[in-house]
Amino acid sequence: MSRGNLLIVDDEENLCRILSRVLRDEGYQVDVSHDGTQALEKVNQRNYDCVVTDVRMPQLDGLAFLREGKRRDPELIVVVMTAYGNVQLAQEVMRAGAFDYVIKPFDNDDLVRIIGNAIELNRLRKEKRTLVEQLAHQLGPGQLVGATPAMQELGKAIAQVAPTDATVLITGESGTGKELVARAIHQNSRRSDHAMVTLNCGAFPRDLIESELFGHEKGAFTSAYASKAGLVEKANLSTLFLDEIGDLPMELQVKLLRVLETGEHRRVGGVNFRKTDMRVIAATNRDLKSDQETGRFREDLFYRLSTFPIHIPPLRERKDDIPLLVDHFLAICMRRMGRTLAGFSQEAMEVMRSYRWPGNVRELQNLIERLVITKDGQTIDRSGLPRELLQETEWTTGIEEIEQLPYKQAKAAFEKNYFLSLLAANDYNVTRASLVGGISRRHLQEKLREYKIRVSDQNF
Repeated sequence: MSRGNLLIVDDEENLCRILSRVLRDEGYQVDVSHDGTQALEKVNQRNYDCVVTDVRMPQLDGLAFLREGKRRDPELIVVVMTAYGNVQLAQEVMRAGAFDYVIKPFDNDDLVRIIGNAIELNRLRKEKRTLVEQLAHQLGPGQLVGATPAMQELGKAIAQVAPTDATVLITGESGTGKELVARAIHQNSRRSDHAMVTLNCGAFPRDLIESELFGHEKGAFTSAYASKAGLVEKANLSTLFLDEIGDLPMELQVKLLRVLETGEHRRVGGVNFRKTDMRVIAATNRDLKSDQETGRFREDLFYRLSTFPIHIPPLRERKDDIPLLVDHFLAICMRRMGRTLAGFSQEAMEVMRSYRWPGNVRELQNLIERLVITKDGQTIDRSGLPRELLQETEWTTGIEEIEQLPYKQAKAAFEKNYFLSLLAANDYNVTRASLVGGISRRHLQEKLREYKIRVSDQNF
């Protein structure tokens, strides 16, 4: 059985003949091309597990072949052969998306090892893509991606509650995908023939949200020139998703509780009760139990909403899902934008796995979109990642064993940790971070200089 299909591209016929014999002895099927133009034609006609190409060739050189090949197929794996001492060119081909390079003259065993690693990478990529598709199918429509135990438990919870009409309360930090979970529940329910109705309770002023939720009658207030059905009525036979439920005013919490208990509501300015048959899914990033103690949220509504509670863990607690999510968002962005990104180096991926991701999955998705726009055709190494990722992973390494440091070093590590976390939580806006931290802007700026924490000029 063949170990894989290879293409050797080099204008030196003798070298091609020797490499072909070596690689066929290793169990590979080998094709040969003597220039880049012919090699591109072969790549269009056949799927190769790995292409080994020289740089210096007539007509189309190896670098141009690499760039065009990666443009046509971002997952094309290319190993480049380059002359001894031409390290600068080797670095250039790596930035263009090569998997690896060998410097002539090279040991054949080294090339065989690199090709084996390349083909293993290709196999893992295909397995991950299959896994993403399987998980998406299991969890229903949407972009819920992950293979960690936490995500498997989330998938089980969705499968259990979706066929019922139970009220669901989804909790989790901002950016974890609460609305995606709500949509997965709705789209796997008996109400999926009707569009899910959504209301962000924090997006409307207090004097408008009641009308938006329950509707109003003509003349109910100054600008009520006609009667209007609210979202509760529009969600009849469907699902009403109430995002940021913790921001719902107290007086409307009572009315929502009545709808949940009786299925009845009245429009603003109305007299008659109206019946509705809907399912309610609510979501929040707040601690509703704490809000109960401070009088911001009704206890009876909390227990009525949380018939079936679902908690989505933050991304920092399921870092093994990060490579899957990166592949998933990368495929979506490249398809939508018509651009290519060759992938991420192992070091860059480790930085992303070590980062805290305060914005969770949404922050990761935004990062991938930005890199696809700005790094078209490149392989992202550590230096290609944003400043905030690199800064945080630098202090994380130093603070893991803080108790073993001398007092002054431990204090400095803690302070740097604190200021980095404060900035990340406030979108690297120094003014906002100083207000939240309860320190003067000037003092914060001094600390940032002391610990060499760089912030963009517009935020400083």
